[in-house]
Amino acid sequence: MAIAQNRDQAAFAALFRHFAPRVKAFLIKSGADEALAEECMQDVMATLWRKAHLFDPARASVATWIFTIARNRKIDLLRKYARPEPEDLPWGPEAEPDQEDVLALQQESRKLAEALKRLPQKQRVLIEKAYFGDLSHGEIATETGLPLGTIKSRIRLALERLRHNMSQATK
Repeated sequence: MAIAQNRDQAAFAALFRHFAPRVKAFLIKSGADEALAEECMQDVMATLWRKAHLFDPARASVATWIFTIARNRKIDLLRKYARPEPEDLPWGPEAEPDQEDVLALQQESRKLAEALKRLPQKQRVLIEKAYFGDLSHGEIATETGLPLGTIKSRIRLALERLRHNMSQATK
């Protein structure tokens, strides 16, 4: 209370001598390394000096108040160190893709389009709904009125045919 009311430096020094080592030990026991515990303890003690007027003895003891501040400060510091700093984040446009990769992707897309055309109509429609329409098997069954088992069987058969057709196209 002397710190809050009179900014009493002697009272703060006594508080610091008593609580600083205990706060640091508490932080280390709760998983902080030595450096983080030291930094956090210093921050907690500085907070006590600045915010002593907020202490309410009716709500908690001094020790409870101090250790609550320490716990919260440790969490804040851990979050701060876990978050990448802006200079660690990539900036600017992404690198242009390699032309060889673009060409290969275009060729694969053409092969896939040809393989899709060779599928039976019933299978092709379901593949298009599942992969291009982004519908689940259940949603396709609801939309088409077909049993779910039929949907799954046709899609499985269509995928097998597509794999076969794609592998034949590369030979």
